[in-house]
Amino acid sequence: MKEIELKMQGEIKRLTNQTFKFDERIHEGWFSAVYFLKTREIVEKYHSDNIVTMQFFQKEHAILCGTDEVIALIKTFAKNADELEIRSLKDGDKIKPFETVLTIKGPYQNFGYLEGIIDGIFARRTSVATNVYNVVKAARKSGVQKPVIFMGDRDDHFTQQSGDGYAAYIGGSKAQATHAMNEWWGKQGMGTMPHALIQLFRGDVVEATKAYKAEFPEDELMALVDYNNDVITDSLKVAREFGEELKGVRVDTSRTMVDQYFCRNPEVMGAFDPRGANPVLLFALREALDKEGFNHVKIVATGGFNAKRIESYEEQGVPIDIYGVGGSLLKIHIGFTGDNVLLNGEHEAKAGRRYRDNPRLELVD
Repeated sequence: MKEIELKMQGEIKRLTNQTFKFDERIHEGWFSAVYFLKTREIVEKYHSDNIVTMQFFQKEHAILCGTDEVIALIKTFAKNADELEIRSLKDGDKIKPFETVLTIKGPYQNFGYLEGIIDGIFARRTSVATNVYNVVKAARKSGVQKPVIFMGDRDDHFTQQSGDGYAAYIGGSKAQATHAMNEWWGKQGMGTMPHALIQLFRGDVVEATKAYKAEFPEDELMALVDYNNDVITDSLKVAREFGEELKGVRVDTSRTMVDQYFCRNPEVMGAFDPRGANPVLLFALREALDKEGFNHVKIVATGGFNAKRIESYEEQGVPIDIYGVGGSLLKIHIGFTGDNVLLNGEHEAKAGRRYRDNPRLELVD
């Protein structure tokens, strides 16, 4: 059983290193800035009895993520970790600029070298969770919550997938492209067919879909329909072939391409950008499917979507049932800062910093 299930059942309060599987070289200081390691040595020699309070914050309205991971990091690698006083918010909490999200109290030499790693965990996890939250929020602007598939596997190093997938889950995405993205919280990745499959069937989307259905009969059948840059023609081909068995069509038209629909209907041009999976094309696709009785076929749109674009599409009532979003969700734009703000219980901090207590913080067992 995954730790996330135990947490949801109330049997544990936080995920641990059993989930995160930290690199043991953290203990050696391999991932810490060298000046933190040097400071640890100096403090150990000159001020080992002092107690500091370190607090962490950021400067945006955001969805916090990374608290369990940070606490597990401290519990795993800090010296005498059980003697530290840790107070923290929780993953999924909405946070404000300059709000304290975590404090650590204890001898600096026991945990201080982890400061930069903690900042980095918070920065990445919170950025991804916030990006996903904003996309999911935009995708319900019409009044119906439309699923958002997290498709960030090709936009960053593969080693980041598990953590990014968990952050996306905290942000509200429950459908993700790889098994690794689901490792910390879910079961298996989901997906249908890439362009490569259709290429191997020489562009014949019907034959490619037949093969997919034969090999994965338990999957909901969704066909990728932009390979030939004629999404309406190919959507109707697969819909006529599979009827009620076809659950959806995915449109992934490049934003440098103009679909063949517009070449056949030049009279509709002139008042909008005809490239990519644009609203006019998607309205025409929905109309064509409905006209032949394929009202049940959902439209999945992918390629270049972000919160702003989705919000615009929803305001226009574009008939998209599911969004697939990738690169825009991985932009790291929320930076965290760790500051020592109290020394032996008294104010002592760099100019411009002060202890900001937060009544929402919970004492970590």
